[in-house]
Parts: sequence; structure tokens; C-alpha cells
Amino acid sequence: MCSIACDIFFYFGDSMIDDYILFKNLPTLDLHGEDRVGASVKVISFINDNYKSRNKLLLIIHGKGLGILKNEVFNTLKHNKLVKDYKLDIFNEGTTIVELY
Repeated sequence: MCSIACDIFFYFGDSMIDDYILFKNLPTLDLHGEDRVGASVKVISFINDNYKSRNKLLLIIHGKGLGILKNEVFNTLKHNKLVKDYKLDIFNEGTTIVELY
């Protein structure tokens, strides 16, 4: 039985990231105030740490702004072999949801 403090996550398709309904307590990286290089280094480190911890879903907060950090995050995720999929959160355009292998 699940207590109130547990993670809530449901998915119905082949990929967790496609059909999530609600998530809570996912590992989160906040990149507000970072530049491109710093953001890229932090994203790579965050992915490596969470892959070792066997976390499958992550949140990266890059903010909306001009899209500079979002583009850098997407570029970093695209070239990382540990990343299975990534998409903008449908509820918040300033957040990207990442699925690891």
C-alpha cells in the first residue's frame, strides 16, 4: 500500500515519458542563473549520478526565457547515450522531463 509521501506515477505506453499523469518527488535539477557551459556540465553530472542511482525519470528546470538554456539542455541530452527520451513538460514549458535507460 502506498502512503501519502510515496511517488505517484502512472504510465500506459511503451515509454514512461509519453503517458505520465502525475509525478511527485522526482530528482530535479534547477538551472536558473546558469550559463550554457555551466548548465551543460551540471546536466551531464546530474544524468550520470541518477543513472548510477537507477532513477529512470528526471526533471530539469531551465526556465522559459529566450530558450538559450533549453536549447543547450536539449543539445546535451541529444548527445548523451544514457538518455532514452526527453520532452518538455506539457504542464510547464520551463521544465524538461528526461527518461534514462
